[in-house]
Amino acid sequence: MRLTTITLLLGLFIWQCAPADPSTSVGRDGWLSGTTDEKFETVTNHIGGFARAMVEVQYRYMEIYWAGEDENWDYAAYQLEEMEEALEDGLERRPARAQSAQHFMNVVIPDMEKAIESRNKENFDQAFELFTLQCNSCHAMEQVPFITVRPPELRVGSVRLR
Repeated sequence: MRLTTITLLLGLFIWQCAPADPSTSVGRDGWLSGTTDEKFETVTNHIGGFARAMVEVQYRYMEIYWAGEDENWDYAAYQLEEMEEALEDGLERRPARAQSAQHFMNVVIPDMEKAIESRNKENFDQAFELFTLQCNSCHAMEQVPFITVRPPELRVGSVRLR
């Protein structure tokens, strides 16, 4: 009986000491408010889904192109790695896109990586053309064929080969 009473009292004490999930405001000027779950939901909405990841992918695509034009192979490899990470992040947030992206992630990116590692402009140009076709193929599979990718015509970045 005594052990049962002690166990119950200890359980009650631990339960009472558990942190509550109060509604508080955090962030500069308290912009993020609500319970912990509500805050996570707000931040999740700010991060967005796959479309937000594709904005970064598009930037990396352009930088890979210009790095290849400059034969700046280290920069091209860096941008390809960053693109892959952006895609992985997007797929984590929107796993329904994973099936369409599998070929791109498992075949297209490694093929592009090999072309960059070859440090050969001709290999790069051929691989980049296929890379672009695969971007558009993935868009078609995701029912957004109106998003057509083409190599950039205007350079907007400031990174150049030394």
